[in-house]
Amino acid sequence: MRALNIIETGDFSPKAMRRFLINDSPYMRVINFNFEPGQELPVHSHELEGQLTILVLEGSGEFLGKDTALPAKAGDILICDIAEPHGIRASERMRVLVTIAPPL
Repeated sequence: MRALNIIETGDFSPKAMRRFLINDSPYMRVINFNFEPGQELPVHSHELEGQLTILVLEGSGEFLGKDTALPAKAGDILICDIAEPHGIRASERMRVLVTIAPPL
């Protein structure tokens, strides 16, 4: 068992989104992404079975899909298959937690 505080340890960069690997095991991968306004994780997909979640911890922006964008604010979570196109864009400083199971 271990406990981390990603809000205290994860920083932001005006040059590009920041990515911090929180957990990597055979069962799941957990990643913290920090975005400044306008930064994004472009829409992409993976040809694998499994699911992922994108949880907005702070800030706001949009969950991105192949032909769609859904509002995303603190407390919102996107759940989808790994093979479904997904991404996220920040409209203000944004911190998200991505969980992938099984890990890529």
